[in-house]
Amino acid sequence: MTPLVAAAVVLAAVTHASWNAIAHHLKDRLLAFTLLTGGGALIGAVMACFVPLPAAEAWPYLLISAAIHVAYIVLLMRSFNLGEFGQMYPIARGTAPLVVTVAAAVFVGERIDGWQLAGVAVACAGLVGLALWGIRGSGRPPHWPALTAALATGLAIAAYTVVDGVGVRASGSSLAYIAWLMVLEGLAIPAYALYRHGRRLPTLLRPYAARGLFGAALSVAAYGLVLWAQTRAPLAPVAALRESSIIAGAAIGALFFKERFGAPRIAAAALMVLGIGLMLHTS
Repeated sequence: MTPLVAAAVVLAAVTHASWNAIAHHLKDRLLAFTLLTGGGALIGAVMACFVPLPAAEAWPYLLISAAIHVAYIVLLMRSFNLGEFGQMYPIARGTAPLVVTVAAAVFVGERIDGWQLAGVAVACAGLVGLALWGIRGSGRPPHWPALTAALATGLAIAAYTVVDGVGVRASGSSLAYIAWLMVLEGLAIPAYALYRHGRRLPTLLRPYAARGLFGAALSVAAYGLVLWAQTRAPLAPVAALRESSIIAGAAIGALFFKERFGAPRIAAAALMVLGIGLMLHTS
C-alpha cells in the first residue's frame, strides 16, 4: 500500500463518515436513504455515459454486490433506528476488517505480509475497543436488537468489500464499475419508498433534497476511492484503513450530535494511527 493509496482511503473514510452522519441526522430513514441511493443512481447513470461498459467478467460481481448493498442499507437503516450513531457506526464498521482479512485469504487467495497483518490487528483493536466503550459508556444494558443489526451490517460490509474487490479488478475500469454499481443498487430503496408513499413521495422528499443529494455525492465519491484503492492494494489493509471513518464518525458525533469524545476514543484513534503506520511499513 503506497502513501497515495493510503491517502485516498483515508479521504474516503472521512467522506463516508460524513454521508453516514447526514443519513443519521435525517430522522425519516426511508426518505434519507431514498435520496442517498436514488441520488447515487442518478450520478452513476451520468457517469455511465462517459465511461466504457465494465468487462463481461465483472457483471456477476456487480449483480451480487448490488443485492448485498441493498441488504446493507436495510440493516444500516434498522441499526440507526434502534441505536445511537456513536455506538452503531463503530460496531458496524469495526466488524468488517477482520472478516475481510479471513475472507480475502480463503476466497481470493490474498496473503498479506506480517507488518500489514499486524497493522490490521492493531487498527481493529482500536475499533473494537471504541465499539465496546460505546456500549459500556451508554449507562444502559445492551440493546440486543440494535447490536444484532449493527453486527449484521458489518458482515454485509465485509461481503460486498470482497465481492467488489474481485469485481473491480475484473472490470477494466474502476469508474465504470462504481457507475454501474450505483445504478444497480440505487433503484430498490426509492422503489419501495414510492410503493410506501405513492404520489406524496416528491412532497415528502423536498425538504431534505439538498442534504440528501449532497450525501449521495459523498457516498459515490467515498466508495469510488475505495474501489480504486482495491485495484492497487490488498483488500484487508484497504478495509482496515477505510474504517478509520469510525474516528471521523466519533469526531462528527462530538461536534454535531453533542456526543462525548473522551479518552477511550482518543486511545482508539492512537491505535488506528499506529495500525496505519504498520500497514504502510515496507519489509
